[in-house]
Amino acid sequence: MTTITVRDIMAAAEKIVTISPFASVRELINTMEARGVRAVIVERTDEHDAYGIVTYTNILEAIYSNDGDMDLLNVFDIYTKPLIQVVPDLDIRYAAQLMINHNVKHLSVTWEGKLTGMISMMDIAKVLMREARLEP
Repeated sequence: MTTITVRDIMAAAEKIVTISPFASVRELINTMEARGVRAVIVERTDEHDAYGIVTYTNILEAIYSNDGDMDLLNVFDIYTKPLIQVVPDLDIRYAAQLMINHNVKHLSVTWEGKLTGMISMMDIAKVLMREARLEP
């Protein structure tokens, strides 16, 4: 089996949906629906800050705990931070191991402090399923 790296299967930075931590949850939901994504990277507020992530799970948990009033919440109130980061040349087996060990489904891909991509558990699963079909 050849080594497959994060770079080989990640979503490139220009395809990643980002949002300000100060955006409303209503704006977040509308953005996710318009772009057809289940996770959004939360932008850093400065160069020394960490990236975050917000998913449908974060939204549902927050709305449920606030009796359904999403207008009281901003992204800042519900996102997960810091987002675990990996480098593009990491073998996807190690990326998968990180996801399993930390019970997360997404990792940001950074290089020299810049967001260069994102990889999900589904990205890795697709590669494994494709390889399973090709192996005798």
